[in-house]
Amino acid sequence: MSANKRVRKYKSAGGIVLNDAGQVLLLERHVTREDTPNYEIRLPKGHIKKKETAEEAALREVGEESGYWGLEIVADLGKSKVEFEFRGQRIRRKERYFLMRLTDPVHGEPQPSSPDAEEALFEPLWADDLAQAEQLLTFEAEKEFVRRARAWVEDNGSC
Repeated sequence: MSANKRVRKYKSAGGIVLNDAGQVLLLERHVTREDTPNYEIRLPKGHIKKKETAEEAALREVGEESGYWGLEIVADLGKSKVEFEFRGQRIRRKERYFLMRLTDPVHGEPQPSSPDAEEALFEPLWADDLAQAEQLLTFEAEKEFVRRARAWVEDNGSC
């Protein structure tokens, strides 16, 4: 990385959502970046707004991206830092995830920040369990949070 390249820093929060059957909510999308088509499977997450707690942001982001709004936070899965290049800019993001329980299986409307936003391309995808979710996810940082969720469930029982 060149010394004069600015690093964009921000904080994000998200959720690992389990339903009563132990299935895990993931998001899939086809997106084109730098003229290259990409297929991604992700966990729901997004920016923490000013004057918003990480918990509030995580609940909001899961609802906005997935359309599932009936959620309850069960456990804090901790934080991590990720750094990557995106559209020619260096990004440093602090991520925090929460284990959540789906309290209302009714699927409402996702509410992306704009119709053109990349998150508008997300479609909900239910993995059979946390092990399958870990296998399906595109990014290693998100797989690590699924491993944390698996450890929590093993120690505490289902959520």
